[in-house]
Amino acid sequence: MNLILFGPPGAGKGTQAKRLVEQRGMVQLSTGDMLRAAIASGSELGQKVKGVLDRGDLVTDEIVIALIEERLPEAEAAGGAIFDGFPRTVAQAQALDVMLAKRGQKIDSVVRLEVDEPALIERITKRYAEQGRSDDNPETFVNRLARYNADTAPLLPYYREQGKLVEVDGMGAVEAVAASIDATLTVVA
Repeated sequence: MNLILFGPPGAGKGTQAKRLVEQRGMVQLSTGDMLRAAIASGSELGQKVKGVLDRGDLVTDEIVIALIEERLPEAEAAGGAIFDGFPRTVAQAQALDVMLAKRGQKIDSVVRLEVDEPALIERITKRYAEQGRSDDNPETFVNRLARYNADTAPLLPYYREQGKLVEVDGMGAVEAVAASIDATLTVVA
């Protein structure tokens, strides 16, 4: 099963993906984690990515798609992938569909975590204070949220038209959100 967890930065996609990895053995393909690993490596690409993220901008499609494609064999061997933070645009979604189709795969479900934006900003401010992630800086986060809303809004009808979009309240307790996601995946499986 290939699943997309969809929602703005800080909505809890990473938390829910990690839980699904533990319970279902799937591979989490988190573009955020992949990009942070590139930064930590100190490579030229990592330095370029750091500059982009520190400004609150998004990295290019080419970089993100290459990172995803590199990890697909691992996901296939595990029985599926959880896409976390990807795709962000219709162009990325179309590229993902083509990549998967070439491998005899497809996206089975898209779970959208619906959140209240003011509460989300509070959540990120707290996470920044606790973890100090540069991409969680409250000022850059507001830019990331605006970019998310502008760039990813077209994904909703894209996946809704395919009959793959399921919406879940992402503002509840982690366990309540998890139960809602599990209920939607039972229907898909």
